[in-house]
Amino acid sequence: MAAEVLVVIVNYNSGPLLVQSVDSMKHQSFADYRLIVVDNASQDDSVALMRARHPDVEVLPAGANLGFAAANNLAVRTFPGSRWIALLNPDAFPESAWLQSLVEVARNNPDVGAFASRTIDARDAALLDGAGDAYHISGRYWRRGYHCQAAHRHQQREEIFTACAAAALYSRSAWEQVGGLDEDFFCYGEDVDLGFRLQLAGYGCLYVPTAIARHYGSAVTVEHSDFSTYYGQRNLVWVYVKNMPPILLWLLLPYHIILNLAAVLGCAMRGQAGIALKAKADALRGLGHAWRKRSSIQRMRQVSAAGIWRLLEHGWPRPRC
Repeated sequence: MAAEVLVVIVNYNSGPLLVQSVDSMKHQSFADYRLIVVDNASQDDSVALMRARHPDVEVLPAGANLGFAAANNLAVRTFPGSRWIALLNPDAFPESAWLQSLVEVARNNPDVGAFASRTIDARDAALLDGAGDAYHISGRYWRRGYHCQAAHRHQQREEIFTACAAAALYSRSAWEQVGGLDEDFFCYGEDVDLGFRLQLAGYGCLYVPTAIARHYGSAVTVEHSDFSTYYGQRNLVWVYVKNMPPILLWLLLPYHIILNLAAVLGCAMRGQAGIALKAKADALRGLGHAWRKRSSIQRMRQVSAAGIWRLLEHGWPRPRC
């Protein structure tokens, strides 16, 4: 009989962080889960270190660096039968009640598709790393509460736009209905894209403040690296084009264009003009494919444009405490 929760950690050269993440899973108060580490052809000793400490943990070799989206999809396809899917980054370390908290809320809310954790900055416990993800009318997205003082902030369970997949729980039936993660994204923004599709299909997202994990964030890929800048800037366009309901797509398109121009300028100011322009050019080249996906997504839509509008962030497009 399948475990109630399939927990997936995608590893790529994560070093000792992977061991620490698996250590945290081994101390969970909720026991009915199956832990799978998908290894994207790592070239470091992360898997060897993990196996030396936890020889019982199942490793699924991807055979190549598939990226975050395809590697998670591979695990979900390979290990069917669980009621829920939990995604965990190798630089995220859940507290012992993390999975128990998520599952308890999920059991009481069977119509909800995604459940977001409260993540604390692993470098500074006084700061929030995030409380789920927000999506702005311009198409920009961010972690709610990022680097705000953790005390007394985001302490209540609430409906939000979507979960950050660094530490999140999903209904398997909802995941499969909307098609899982979009493998064209490779990494960055694929969790926001999935969350948007879940919202459109009528599955909400709940933030669960008692589900706590410490998270380094970009510990492996490095914030503002050319790698993260390229995929982040390219995929930002595809999330918007694929998912925004028709009336909002055209009404808000000027804001989205301004956002992209501002993003390229911001990247240029830190010496990354070339990589940002390449990202936007590749996003435009992929618009036809994204638009074909959009057609099927919008046909499945169960929520009105007004319903999505209610969930979007308005005002100045920046994170706030």
